[in-house]
Amino acid sequence: MAVLKHLLASLLLFLLASSSTMAISDAPFMVSHKKVSVTRLKSGADQVSVAINIYNEGSATAYDVSLTDDSWSKDVFDVVSGTTSNTWERLDAGSIVSHTFVLESKVKGMFYGAPALIKFRVPTKAALQEAYSTPILPLDILADRAPEKKLEFKLLAKYGPLLSVLSFIGVFIHLILSPSKSSAAKASKKKR
Repeated sequence: MAVLKHLLASLLLFLLASSSTMAISDAPFMVSHKKVSVTRLKSGADQVSVAINIYNEGSATAYDVSLTDDSWSKDVFDVVSGTTSNTWERLDAGSIVSHTFVLESKVKGMFYGAPALIKFRVPTKAALQEAYSTPILPLDILADRAPEKKLEFKLLAKYGPLLSVLSFIGVFIHLILSPSKSSAAKASKKKR
């Protein structure tokens, strides 16, 4: 029991010391989110839109920030707009930058993309620091998709208001025609 108390006290002391060190730390902390959407074009190709957001959640400015996303094979994807890399001179604490580009693929199959690489400089360190974006889910490029059922949504949009009005009228008629408990109690008292 004494060993357990000593262990818990040591753990608590370590957590307090590390949290105070983190609070004093004056450095950038990069968080990056990579988001991808696939759209089927009428030409038969798939268009892949990529958006990468970089957040500086630290307490200091990051300098010479560079983003590189080389996971898109040139054999499978053609760049339609934008580039797969970008640079920024600085990213202040609490700031957000975004980068988007569009790709097109005419090759069918599963694609597994890697996280994007973010490099930045911290004034107190000589070496470049690295961070990675979130990974993306596997993309099924040019997959055979079942046609979307838009008919139900059209019917709901067309007849939804009518159905709700008829429901309200039905509930109102039910409330008027059904006897309440208080009137039933009054009727039983009158019979006595």
